Amino acid sequence: MTLRKFAGLGALLSFVMPGLAMAEEAAAPVLNSGDTAWMLTATILVLFMTIPGLALFYGGMVRSKNILSVMMQCFAITGLISVLWVIYGYSIAFDTTGMEQGVVNFNSFIGGLGKAFLAGVTPASITGPAALFPEAVFITFQMTFAIITPALIVGAFAERMKFSAMLIFMGVWFTLVYAPIAHMVWSGNGGLMWDWGVLDFAGGTVVHINAGIAGLVACLVLGKRKGFPTTPMAPHNLGYTLMGAAMLWVGWFGFNAGSAVAANGTAGMAMLVTQIATAAAALGWMFAEWITHGKPSALGIASGVVAGLVAITPAAGTVGPMGALVIGLAAGVVCFFCATTLKRKLGYDDSLDAFGVHGIGGILGAILTGVFAAPALGGFGTVTDIGAQVWIQFKGVGFTVVYTGIVTFIILKVLDAVMGLRVSEEEEAVGLDLAQHNERGYNL
Repeated sequence: MTLRKFAGLGALLSFVMPGLAMAEEAAAPVLNSGDTAWMLTATILVLFMTIPGLALFYGGMVRSKNILSVMMQCFAITGLISVLWVIYGYSIAFDTTGMEQGVVNFNSFIGGLGKAFLAGVTPASITGPAALFPEAVFITFQMTFAIITPALIVGAFAERMKFSAMLIFMGVWFTLVYAPIAHMVWSGNGGLMWDWGVLDFAGGTVVHINAGIAGLVACLVLGKRKGFPTTPMAPHNLGYTLMGAAMLWVGWFGFNAGSAVAANGTAGMAMLVTQIATAAAALGWMFAEWITHGKPSALGIASGVVAGLVAITPAAGTVGPMGALVIGLAAGVVCFFCATTLKRKLGYDDSLDAFGVHGIGGILGAILTGVFAAPALGGFGTVTDIGAQVWIQFKGVGFTVVYTGIVTFIILKVLDAVMGLRVSEEEEAVGLDLAQHNERGYNL
């Protein structure tokens, strides 16, 4: 009797178990509340970097007659890019239709329109490395990166570009430059620079080199501000700039640690190396300025903070603490000399050092990622041949510099021919707050 019972149980299990296995295979991925909570938090932190962080950081550095114009540009870009991201930006950056690893085709450079207007996205849509948090959160997280990148360019042409021209330029630039570069680097197998093996954890190439080069081209095409460099153009409120830099520092943990797209050990290490590199860069810039000019400045240490944040961005997921220390110190010193000595010698008017900090810091960080991601130097990447990886990083940097530079130049020249880029000399003298927005930052 007992044997019959076991025989019957065995038959039942042999019938039920395959069905259970099939049901388990077909079951939808289970959302992880911890990863979801972290990604929600990281998304808020990255948005906080633009408004109010970057708005205050840039706003304090311009003259008082232009503070509202810079802040207005940051807010308007936030609105514009959010809408474009929903309509087609997310799709052309992350749609993987037609991509094939090792095959270079049209979709290696830009995604399709399968996700246009966020088609198919529902509360049940789940994404992530192990499909553990809502796709809606990933969309919003990546949207905040798309927002801050064009906003960074504002610092290069501050105090002289028409608001209408700025809006159109940012919309076109986002479409033709930001989204394709993001796709090539981050979309996965089949993306051009992804297949090359370019390491860019959180946006050294996609965000900072991209914005820095665009900023350099923009300031060259627009020309110098009236009176530059002989007329004093000192920052009008360094308190705002320091507060903005502090907000950027805090928000950057969402930028870098959030790029692990999970609440895991990679996110924890990204947070640690971000803090180390930023602190080292702040000190590096401060002491370089102290030795060179005799006194350390508040603007200098704030700029050093941002330089360190920029340089560690591509490396945050692969370098160790000592690599972060070297990257930070190098960024502080190199960006100090590029934003001061180099700019003065070459004579270009990069108003708020968008190229000197983001362009140079991004390039330096991208190259050094290839060095310090190696386990032999305390990194956590898979780099076994440092020379080969550095060459790959150079390729990624070079492609981005050339592509961004050429396309940005064409966009600006076309817009200049169609509608003009600069305000008039009279409007520039009055200030963009009154001339473009009929408001004043200070009614004293």
